[in-house]
Amino acid sequence: MNAKELENIIEFLGKRFKTHPWHGIDLGDDFPNVVNSFVEIVPSDKIKYEVDKESGYLIIDRPQKYSSYPPALYGFIPKTYCGDKSAAYCMEKTGRTGIVGDEDPIDIMVLTERQVDHGDIIAQSIPVGGFRMIDGGEADDKIIAVLKDDQAYGGIKDISELPDAIVDRLMHFFVTYKDLPGKPTKVEITHTYGAEEAKEIIKVTAEDYADKYGDAKENLMASLAEALKA
Repeated sequence: MNAKELENIIEFLGKRFKTHPWHGIDLGDDFPNVVNSFVEIVPSDKIKYEVDKESGYLIIDRPQKYSSYPPALYGFIPKTYCGDKSAAYCMEKTGRTGIVGDEDPIDIMVLTERQVDHGDIIAQSIPVGGFRMIDGGEADDKIIAVLKDDQAYGGIKDISELPDAIVDRLMHFFVTYKDLPGKPTKVEITHTYGAEEAKEIIKVTAEDYADKYGDAKENLMASLAEALKA
């Protein structure tokens, strides 16, 4: 079986089965200027959902115990991974040592003036900045983006154009959403950065993903070819 026939099989499977949101959704044609974001939770959610890494389905992580709800659409950028290169970038920018990647896709929060009723969706998003966050010695950056073509936020190009109150609200959420009474977390935001650095960090996490998992299509083609030989 030749490569074209294998590609046809992959296309057939992709149209009939739900893809894994972390590994199966493409970065986008204009990456990293516009990225596909997979939204797990929305501001109205009283339950924290997250993608199960094995199955790709949303699972209940925990009920939101207190009043810390996400102020915007919250999820991750598919085919990214916070690994060695992400950790090295964080250490270069902070001058610290001993930082490691958190081994998750990079998180993204997407601003829109419209109410979105549920997660488990893909949103085309324009990165405008981010927070350099360190969580217990792990690089855990948070990308801030706006929904593409959003009537209120779609024209914003950099986090510096957002009202201070919005940025403060986003930052407050990230430094407090894991807090429990008597159990303070070790979450720290060291820097707020703009759109260009956010795009650079996204590219670094995409490189970390490629180092960790390789190209999904090439891996599948190789696996199919090997199976057909057996």
